[in-house]
Amino acid sequence: MSGLEDQSREPEDKKIAVALKLPFDHVAAHEFLSRTDERLASVIERVGEFQFKLDECESPYESLLEAIAYQSISGKAAATIFARIKALGANGICPTPQEIIATRKRALRKAGLSNAKALAMKDLAQKTLDGVVPSLDEARKMSDEELVKRLVSVRGIGAWTVEMFLIFRLGRPDVLPIHDYGVQKGYALTYGKRHVPKPRELAEFGERWRPYRTVASWYMWRAVGMADGKARKAVKKRPVKKKRKRKPPAKKKSKSVS
Repeated sequence: MSGLEDQSREPEDKKIAVALKLPFDHVAAHEFLSRTDERLASVIERVGEFQFKLDECESPYESLLEAIAYQSISGKAAATIFARIKALGANGICPTPQEIIATRKRALRKAGLSNAKALAMKDLAQKTLDGVVPSLDEARKMSDEELVKRLVSVRGIGAWTVEMFLIFRLGRPDVLPIHDYGVQKGYALTYGKRHVPKPRELAEFGERWRPYRTVASWYMWRAVGMADGKARKAVKKRPVKKKRKRKPPAKKKSKSVS
């Protein structure tokens, strides 16, 4: 997982495109999950229909360029910075990979990017030109595993960022972002846990949600939104166990020879 990554995301209505349709049947997903999981069925009943729409970025390159800008900072600050990045392009919408490569790092830093993010954007641009980052049509034909393997080779892009791309741009139905704090917390609230789960625990539990783990994840985000402040505060991160320091073995006393 990249150090740049902000491992929590909740859907933002202002960033989604109403015109794009999901590539799977969300009604069938409702029915399956409600049948399979009683606790999740209760959340689905309270939240209502799965009102999820896809991001409208034109390409994986553009989606990931925006994702890099948004990592580890507030949405408002990120939107301001990304607007400045877009202004660097000739079309005023999004700089091409060639334009990002040609832009001096100093200009990217002036736009508000950290040094790490500036280098990540340049690496993304180069790997797009090299064909490592696929086009949108190519990405649609690739498996989730293939895309994760390909895209995490880009500097600053970890599995979580790729999972968000799979969910919010490609609309893949069976993605479970096990490192996402919002999903972890929604799980803890829904199933009455005192602590958020470890990623492995969430992955194992989420097997029951296949082949609609994306939909289940969305309802976990919604569960956090529905909970009152007291309930949210009651769920805490799992405490880290301190490793006990082993005492060095006692030195054997050497017998004196008389």
